[in-house]
Amino acid sequence: MMTSRMFTNAAGTFAGLLISGLAGTAADSIGVRGTVARLDGSTLTIDTREGKPADVKLADGWKISGIDKASIGDIKVGDFVGVASAPTADGSDGALEVLIFPAAMKGAGEGSRPWDLTPNSSMTNGTVADQVTGVDGPTLTVTYNNGQEKKFAIPAGTPVVTIATAVPEDLKPGAAIFLRAERAPDGNLTSSRVVVGNHGVAPPM
Repeated sequence: MMTSRMFTNAAGTFAGLLISGLAGTAADSIGVRGTVARLDGSTLTIDTREGKPADVKLADGWKISGIDKASIGDIKVGDFVGVASAPTADGSDGALEVLIFPAAMKGAGEGSRPWDLTPNSSMTNGTVADQVTGVDGPTLTVTYNNGQEKKFAIPAGTPVVTIATAVPEDLKPGAAIFLRAERAPDGNLTSSRVVVGNHGVAPPM
């Protein structure tokens, strides 16, 4: 069973990953998504979603977090969430995934910034001000940075996840992972945090 202290530590690790990733620029920080090919010492080889292997050097003291599946019904007004989204055909924001933060991490990385999940996507961390279920599905209104807000349509099948604990032994071949890596001038990648899917749930961010 996860204790409150364990959960808070896991939350801090994951929030740190998002914050550090969002603080990076396209030139020096990239998202790496795929599955574990192997972990050899401090070198993590990833079969990326682009179909090419990538070697990532794990920095000294690197951290790992997991995610677990949640549902739209778990989201309540007042919750702090991270929503990856992209413009829809009608110009509104459509959610690509939703991360539910624990209460202890409210305010972590608050704001809306470009994200590289898909072309033209963004990541918005904020507080749920309203949740409406209409004929086309749920809509979340998220407020951030002293009164700014965005409304997100949540299409059926949108991944909704929450933070969980994980250990390095979870980086088994085939495990779905996500990390942000710093790219050196020579092209080498280094990362200090890794997110691995728990119970078959792939990190959707």
